[in-house]
Amino acid sequence: MSLMISVSGIRGIFGSHLNPQNLVTFTAAYGTWLDGGTVVVGRDSRVTGQICEDIVCATLQSVGCNVIKVGIAPTPTVAMGVLKHKADGGIILTASHNPEQWNALKLLNGKSEFLDANQGKAVLEIAEKGDFSYKMFDEIGQISTDDEAIEYHIEKVLELPYIDTEVIKQQKFSVAVDAVNGAGSIALPKLLERLGVRVHKLHCEPNGIFPHNPEPLPEHLTEICEFVMKSRCDLGVVTDPDADRLALVDENGRLFGEEYTQVAAFDFMLGKTPGDTATNLSSSRAADDITRKYGKTCHRAAVGEINVVKVMQEKGAVISGEGNGGVINPDLHPGRDALVGTAMILQHLAELGMKASVYRDTLPDYEMSKQKIELSKLGTDADSLLEKVADLYSDQNPNKTDGVKIDFEDGWVHFRKSNTEPIVRVYSEAKTTDEAKILAQNLISSIQ
Repeated sequence: MSLMISVSGIRGIFGSHLNPQNLVTFTAAYGTWLDGGTVVVGRDSRVTGQICEDIVCATLQSVGCNVIKVGIAPTPTVAMGVLKHKADGGIILTASHNPEQWNALKLLNGKSEFLDANQGKAVLEIAEKGDFSYKMFDEIGQISTDDEAIEYHIEKVLELPYIDTEVIKQQKFSVAVDAVNGAGSIALPKLLERLGVRVHKLHCEPNGIFPHNPEPLPEHLTEICEFVMKSRCDLGVVTDPDADRLALVDENGRLFGEEYTQVAAFDFMLGKTPGDTATNLSSSRAADDITRKYGKTCHRAAVGEINVVKVMQEKGAVISGEGNGGVINPDLHPGRDALVGTAMILQHLAELGMKASVYRDTLPDYEMSKQKIELSKLGTDADSLLEKVADLYSDQNPNKTDGVKIDFEDGWVHFRKSNTEPIVRVYSEAKTTDEAKILAQNLISSIQ
């Protein structure tokens, strides 16, 4: 597989397409684009993290950037570091939910946001031209460290006006944590301890050796589900390797479902601060339902964290997120954050006085199906197929912001072209999994 370059970062298998040469190329391009200044650099726990960090930091110095290293830390902690130090940008070395052999550069701007399409394009153009602003010996940047980045992040979460540590402590919650030996291994248990929670650690050694597939999907989380039930925990929390995504397990060992992390966060926030919400086009309709409960609107963005953030900012939404377990709280920083998501969920459960399972049953219930169309079998390209979908269902007023999404009374279907494979992804949702599958298959059949 070739190097993957998108709004989600520059990622690849280390030693293959992601190598020291292209780490230097893209980092030098980023530092040149910043025109010097200060960059906060952090990483997840992957075994290639240290060597990538050394290469990236030295390259940033070479183009005149000062570097503040925060070491192994969650992606949202690095984002908070950019704000703390009033830095000009940030780099997180993480391949998110990809397996151990992968690594990546995630790039932040001075507002602690991931680069948008225009900013990313500018960096890539510099990389392609190879026109880097390397400095002379007396103009290179300096390196310093911040050993308190995680503590700072935790403090800022606890300072939020709607997080009441005493209320949570009174519940004497017992919580199991599976941090997949990633960047959340230290940060998440520390936060929970500050909240007076009894913590059960599963895979909280930040050694980068993932004990199971690191993407927090149901088929990968049987261990924590069983542990929560057998140990009589009140809740289970699971993060991906860079701790920006959060999955929840109720006291009966049942997964909330990744879609319902943001739905629960919306429910909590709208009860505190009335306002609109934002999420992406492929997220559950439950986000609309819970927002409508408070008389507000859920705005939809193209898939991609920065796209959701931009819509959140444009519409003045008080909370946003993505259906992959991403909670974006603008009161803290404009990015997904498993730590603030965990604190909000515990506060919500404490105030409601409900068990996690009882609360989950109060939320709107939908099921998703994820399928794909192999373009080679149809003898067409993605753009032509999407155009045909839009034409066939023009009477349904399709949303063409990102691919084509068609809303029906009993569900929806979203067609998106893949950036990495010759396929079109087909996501659908309805009240049951079978209904969601049939809804998508009916549309696929009509296209074929």
